[in-house]
Amino acid sequence: MSNVRELIRDKKRIVVKIGSSSLQHKETGDMDYIRLEKLVRELSDIRNQGKDVILVTSGAIAAGKKAVGITEIKSEVQSQAMAVKQACSAIGQARLMMTYSKLFAEYNQIAAQILMTKNTIVDNLNRYNAHNTFTELLNMGVIPVVNENDTVATYEIEIGDNDTLSAIVAALVDADLLILLSDIDGLYTDDPHKNPDARFIDEVEELTPELMNMGKASTGSGVGTGGMSTKLIAAKIATSAGADMVIANSEDIGVLHRILDGKKIGTIFRANKNEDFDLPNFVENLHKNS
Repeated sequence: MSNVRELIRDKKRIVVKIGSSSLQHKETGDMDYIRLEKLVRELSDIRNQGKDVILVTSGAIAAGKKAVGITEIKSEVQSQAMAVKQACSAIGQARLMMTYSKLFAEYNQIAAQILMTKNTIVDNLNRYNAHNTFTELLNMGVIPVVNENDTVATYEIEIGDNDTLSAIVAALVDADLLILLSDIDGLYTDDPHKNPDARFIDEVEELTPELMNMGKASTGSGVGTGGMSTKLIAAKIATSAGADMVIANSEDIGVLHRILDGKKIGTIFRANKNEDFDLPNFVENLHKNS
């Protein structure tokens, strides 16, 4: 049981997810370039070790809102609010990708943009093409940078949010490790922001129904959309597809190399490959499941 952390050193294909609250200054909403640069440096170093690495990033809507001076999207008509959000995403995605491309180039890495929707997974041909694209990019030594295509997806992160998206990507590319960088240290028995007696859970061998129910919607961040519930759904997808998953705090981006060195950081969910796990069907019924 104890050597599960040491086995992380041998992982060959790693998906890393970072949330919008980890990418911007809380006071201003502006991008935190120091953290971004550290993230890119860590990912580039993982790539230099000969491992495949994929980044699933939030932050497009936040970057777009900041660019056009919108602090809050308010509209009594839901479709109008959605259109504003999608327009902000279109602006922000270009800015976000330009920043990533520049930073990765500093470390001699090439980044590629992949935007996905629910239909990318549910539709057989789309899923096949997406899988082939990821495979070729990784063969070329490129680092795919993935986000949900908010501009065309009226689901507005109906994939579940980028926690879920990163697990879907991990399943799609047969990754053996998914790391969720969050604003929380890992899984607790209750929300530690509200309950000081919440106990930290270091390792999860199996996702029981009791554990899945523990998530509910709780998050300390007003920037992202995912609480512990989406992280547990992500764990369900990743572990069923055969990947270990770690939730760790993004306060120090350097946790990435320490996790990959086998250090005891965050909560690890052990892979529990289920040959009957049907990714397209799971994604199709995501909201019925949750």
